[in-house]
Amino acid sequence: MTRARGLLSRRLGLDGARELATAAGLGEALRVLAVTPYRRFLPPEPDLAEAQRAVSATLLWHLRVLAGWLPRSGAQAVRALAAGFETANVEDLLRSFTGAPPRRPYALGALATAWRRAAHARTPEELRAALAASAWGDPGGTDPATVAMALRMSAARRVADTVPPARRWALGRASLLTARTLFVVGRPLPGNAGRHASRLLGPAAVAAGSLEELRRALPADARWALDGIEAAADLWRAETRWWTVLDGEGRDLLRGTQYGPAPVVGAVAALSVDAWRVRAALELAAHGGAAPEVADALA
Repeated sequence: MTRARGLLSRRLGLDGARELATAAGLGEALRVLAVTPYRRFLPPEPDLAEAQRAVSATLLWHLRVLAGWLPRSGAQAVRALAAGFETANVEDLLRSFTGAPPRRPYALGALATAWRRAAHARTPEELRAALAASAWGDPGGTDPATVAMALRMSAARRVADTVPPARRWALGRASLLTARTLFVVGRPLPGNAGRHASRLLGPAAVAAGSLEELRRALPADARWALDGIEAAADLWRAETRWWTVLDGEGRDLLRGTQYGPAPVVGAVAALSVDAWRVRAALELAAHGGAAPEVADALA
């Protein structure tokens, strides 16, 4: 799809991310960022968190533009792949119920699944009801950790079921979420997250008592996410590899000549990886800038 590929010109790419990561402080990195497509939602004099959120908001804008060009089936695929933005809005709303300062929600537009109703919730119970009546399904609780995990697993399941080119990524993401919850947080999957994970990964994976037991129980299309990971402390490496796989396989989808969802999914992957790199580069710059060899790890 020509338009989907055309959006890729909005990326910074590896060289741009390296320039940000090696900047001598956040101020210098922001001056670089301010002349890129990521300036669109950048507030005056942002701190690190505000700058990273502006990067995410720009990604969302690009996905909304992409979805607007597509027929209904293509737009539905983009909506499933962009579900993390609605999850973030729900998490922020839940935190506001406990007294946290409210944050301006991401503008989802046509990529919303339940947000139009959920945004009007005034209690955790009302929010749960809005989610339960939508494609998200009942999270199985109202506390922020339960809702967040249930939504993440629900999103992975939806992508796996409805976006075939992205199924492997969704299974890998669900595997990492399960591993982190079981062996870093040290608790079973809360609420209905376990039900979604069991459907995706199998009951034996959800009940695993060790990281290796989990890896062995995973279906073949999910096992890659934990290959070579022997300790929970190394899961960060698996999460970084997930982005690397997303990058490589997304580029493969873009190189294909076939019609259908593949190039659209590839474009979503490429845009998402670029935003991830830019957010990581800003983090490095905020800590004084990375050495070139450290910045190369963004690849």
